[in-house]
Amino acid sequence: MKKNKNNKAIAIFENEPVRRAWSDKEEKWYFSVVDVARILTESVDARNYWKVLKNRLIAEGGNQTVTDCNQLKLMAIDGRMRLTDVADIETMFRIIQSIPSPKAEPFKIWLAKIGYERLKEAVDPEIAVNRARANWQSLGRSEKWIEQRMRGQEIRNKLTDYWATHEVTEQEEFAILTNIIHKEWSGLTVGQHKKIKNLKGHNLRDNMTDAEMLFTSLAELTTRQVAEKDLSVGLNENAVVAKKGGKLASRAKNDFEKLTGKKVISQENFLGSGKRKLNK
Repeated sequence: MKKNKNNKAIAIFENEPVRRAWSDKEEKWYFSVVDVARILTESVDARNYWKVLKNRLIAEGGNQTVTDCNQLKLMAIDGRMRLTDVADIETMFRIIQSIPSPKAEPFKIWLAKIGYERLKEAVDPEIAVNRARANWQSLGRSEKWIEQRMRGQEIRNKLTDYWATHEVTEQEEFAILTNIIHKEWSGLTVGQHKKIKNLKGHNLRDNMTDAEMLFTSLAELTTRQVAEKDLSVGLNENAVVAKKGGKLASRAKNDFEKLTGKKVISQENFLGSGKRKLNK
């Protein structure tokens, strides 16, 4: 797992330090399980506590949680880099749910609340739409930007719905096809585009300019309509269509750049600490 040494190796949780490492490949943080266990349990020997908890989880059939933990070299108290059990956010939340500690209770309550809200959204999708709009408004997005973002999401959802009903496996294959489309129209992979915008673990679409959203939507709209015309099935056939959709948007992007003298791909983002911020 490749790590970027320029990223902060320490996070603060409950006013206590937690060691962490960033994975460039997976684009997410991994946190020290021992450090989180120490904070939540106030254990003198957090390493032994985690060892006992691991064995208990395995005995109770929670082996997947333990399996999802990785080992990375993190700075130990003695100043040396030592292999340490780490977990991503999702796995860490599962571990927290297994810790019988008063400090863990707020997280368990919060997780239960989130789960209930997601169940309501499954029954009434409008709730999810309103939640997304409210979140963007709280972050200072303009109404114009929000409308464009939501239209783009609708186009994206129709494309993924087509994939899901035509033998494209979710997650990994969705990501492959998305990357093909994005590379064809922009000349960059999704990961490369995020690096240009200085994004780490943030949503690329939530940090796009109007022009970037427009050409992303054009590429995905074209891809879906060509796929429907060709009745594309499976990853390979849809990959061919994804290239066609991306290339059409690329030609439109090139014409746009020639006419306006402006580049579509931008470093701008909505991060307060980013190199540049989008104009609202």
